[in-house]
Amino acid sequence: MSSGGLAAVIYTDAAQTVIMLIGAFILMILSLQRVSWRELQLMYPQAIPTSTLTWANTSCGIPREDAFHMFRHPVTGDLPWPGMVFGITVSAVWYWCTDQVIVQRALAAKSVGHAKGACIFAAFLKVLPMFLIVIPGMISRVLFTDSVACVDPDDCMRECQSETGCTNVAYPKLVVNVMPTGLKGLMLAVVMSGLMSSLTSIFNSSSTIFTIDIWKRIRPNAKETEMMVVGRYRTCRTLCVNCMFASVEFSAHKE
Repeated sequence: MSSGGLAAVIYTDAAQTVIMLIGAFILMILSLQRVSWRELQLMYPQAIPTSTLTWANTSCGIPREDAFHMFRHPVTGDLPWPGMVFGITVSAVWYWCTDQVIVQRALAAKSVGHAKGACIFAAFLKVLPMFLIVIPGMISRVLFTDSVACVDPDDCMRECQSETGCTNVAYPKLVVNVMPTGLKGLMLAVVMSGLMSSLTSIFNSSSTIFTIDIWKRIRPNAKETEMMVVGRYRTCRTLCVNCMFASVEFSAHKE
């Protein structure tokens, strides 16, 4: 029950999904034209930042040998396969089966068949990030090794204003340097669409939980108009709180 309601959020998300898919597919194709899949397999292990090569006595910034493997060693892997199979599965079940953002969409479906079909379609879409995000990110490290894979705090501060690393600039750097001028605006729309899609869903869910589960118990006889006003107020308050904590989180990542 935000200012536009769940219907507005769903229609907006559907349009933004199309924009994101088109932009991400274009960037993936252009990235693979720069570095083919075969070249990526050969060049990624060699994408070592200059500072690491200069120091010669450190392993910082050296790509992992199992970078192209999803199921990694259960002891030495940074994401052991038991953790991925069993641990992430639990998290995935929580999100896709119990999270308010997803549940309210399933409950809003025309029928059980529509809800099941939408869940299956969403599952297919969740396969795409491997190709639309992960592979372009690895290509970005190959093309801009000293920026994306920086390990020296001074170098990282120079590249992205963060001493802890610059992996977060991999995708934007690829957009700026690979996409033609006319398509950079499309990718900006893609990034903003992804951000707004997440925010509108969270705000609407927060508003719904507060108005239905809390406010309705405080005022059982509240009319629809009152519920709508309370929902809008809750959305605005959530937005303000998130803006306040965004600056705190940004500062924490810089340290």
